[in-house]
Amino acid sequence: MENSANTKVAVIGLGNIGRVVAGNLAKNNRPVIVADRNLEKATLLAGQLGDTARPLSISDAIKEADIIVMAVWFNAIKEIFYQYEALLAGKIIIDPSNPIAPNDKGGFDKIIGENESAGLINASVLPEGAKLAKALGTLGAATLDAAANQQPESSVLFYATDDLSINEEVEKLILDNGFVPLRVGGLDQSIRIEVFGDLHEFGALGKAVTLQEAKEKL
Repeated sequence: MENSANTKVAVIGLGNIGRVVAGNLAKNNRPVIVADRNLEKATLLAGQLGDTARPLSISDAIKEADIIVMAVWFNAIKEIFYQYEALLAGKIIIDPSNPIAPNDKGGFDKIIGENESAGLINASVLPEGAKLAKALGTLGAATLDAAANQQPESSVLFYATDDLSINEEVEKLILDNGFVPLRVGGLDQSIRIEVFGDLHEFGALGKAVTLQEAKEKL
């Protein structure tokens, strides 16, 4: 794989999180490929983001990129893994997913076991040769947008991965989103940085935090 300055990033899925991640990268001059089942949606977003963003089909985006941000619903990730299994070999996959679904009270419920994490579940069906990091999902889309490039102290985005060889790439991606990266451990710690976890905005954390505040929480 090329060094961090040259690795290509693709954001798959252009809902709330995907649009913000792509926008943050574009604002910080990190070239980004945007892809969605609806190519027109990707083309429109790329036009709004400017020259650093390029629209492609999902398959072409996966072929070309080194780092794939799976900004889709938790239940869709397994489908994408199976559909593009051969193309995903050798890729770094960033999983921001939260295992939730809307309830009839206007909120969200967890759709896996109380003690289960999306990170470990997705790792169990990871295409052979791919590497997974849980990242970019610890803040809601509004905060992920508003807290990017915060001054004078940057806000933190937590991440978890079992494979230390991808730490540099994951951390550069987080920095290029306008945040300070902080690893919480392996994927067995994913539950802490998913929704309702103690290090998630919609859990005990409650807000974006600085590095000093984050270290106190750890």
